[in-house]
Amino acid sequence: MEVAMPEFHKAKLRVKYLQIIAAAAALVFCTAVNSKSRVDSVVVKASRYLDVASGRYVSPAVILIEDNRIVAVNPAGILPKGLEVIDLGSRTILPGLIDAHTHLTLEIAPGWDTEAVRWTQGDFVLRGVKNARKTLEAGFTTVRNLGALDHADLALARAIDKGWVDGPHMIASGPALSITGGHCDITGFAPGIREGSTKTGVADGADEFLKATRYQIKHGAKVIKVCATAGVLSFEESVGVQQMTKEELEAVVAEAHRHGLKVAAHAHGTAGIIAAAKAGVDSIEHDSVMTEEAARVIKESGAYVVPTLYLTRSIDYDSLPPALQEKGRAVTPLADESFKLALKKGLKIAFGTDAGVFPHGDNAKEFAVRVELGQSPLGAIRSATIDAADLLGVTDRGQIKPGMLADIIAVDGDPVEDIALLEEVLFVMKDGDVFLNRVE
Repeated sequence: MEVAMPEFHKAKLRVKYLQIIAAAAALVFCTAVNSKSRVDSVVVKASRYLDVASGRYVSPAVILIEDNRIVAVNPAGILPKGLEVIDLGSRTILPGLIDAHTHLTLEIAPGWDTEAVRWTQGDFVLRGVKNARKTLEAGFTTVRNLGALDHADLALARAIDKGWVDGPHMIASGPALSITGGHCDITGFAPGIREGSTKTGVADGADEFLKATRYQIKHGAKVIKVCATAGVLSFEESVGVQQMTKEELEAVVAEAHRHGLKVAAHAHGTAGIIAAAKAGVDSIEHDSVMTEEAARVIKESGAYVVPTLYLTRSIDYDSLPPALQEKGRAVTPLADESFKLALKKGLKIAFGTDAGVFPHGDNAKEFAVRVELGQSPLGAIRSATIDAADLLGVTDRGQIKPGMLADIIAVDGDPVEDIALLEEVLFVMKDGDVFLNRVE
């Protein structure tokens, strides 16, 4: 005979059942969370590593990495058993390199000057995917991308951050800011075709430049690039005449800094260099025609200079329109002398290349040119590690020490003695993941 259970007993059983189910679900959830929170550990070993801050080699190199961070360097005692070990043998370890001036979505090749009206954002992004991998495998684990059409570099940076594609850490600007018809405005087409606006970075007057700055920040820019002067690969008569006014430059700098972003100024000519430095930009890109006065103003402002010297040796001038050929050939010796002056005056110098004007993946060829012009090999390496990290405001990279990102490269030999060894990187780790290992 079945006895009816009182309703309050049924209710208590239902509550108890729900409590058991909830406890089981919580146990499953906690187990899953704990599983995800466990970090993989790996040890990278080599003959030595370069302490870029002191300029000394430290032997041996035993680097303990957990997840994406360096947690110990040459730790005392015996390492835990079961760790994965990557043994690079007699090689030299350095921090991952930083290029503070790239264009991953750009390639100067036949037809480049009409891509603006033939290509979509997708075309530029997909080309950037290819070039991002090349750049990473060349040992550059962080880049600052200064200018791209249609915000293609911002899309690429997001894809890399999400792990959809392989590439260096990217600090991207979106479109560079320019006056109408200036160096970073697209010209050469009939009226109404590819006309600029504040959304594409083209502005006139302080108010429009303020709006253009805000628009780039809205869409994810992590740095703002301005074109303070004319340039080589555009169709103005001059290579370096000042194009942005003092008021325009100051408006951009004030707004970017208010948002915690830095400002990079393309500046070839002396007047534009001085105006940009006085406005408070964080870096002068190219710095091609620098006088003693300009050097003094830059030093007083605290700005970095980011020379781009290898490109003048590598670009195929014969493939350019005659007017651009003339400007390029004229500025090369001036840029070399400006770099020598920057060294003499003790300016802060960061490593940049303008990759995209020459083939991506050849970024490290910039080192040899700088050394040829008088920079010490150690100074050149610092410019692409600890100094570039300072300019970019990324203090979690650029050195081999605990707390830094596990961004590590290795070469065969002594790059302080032979800087060209950085052109043949054998091992690349970014964020604790190995992207290249040619060590036999």
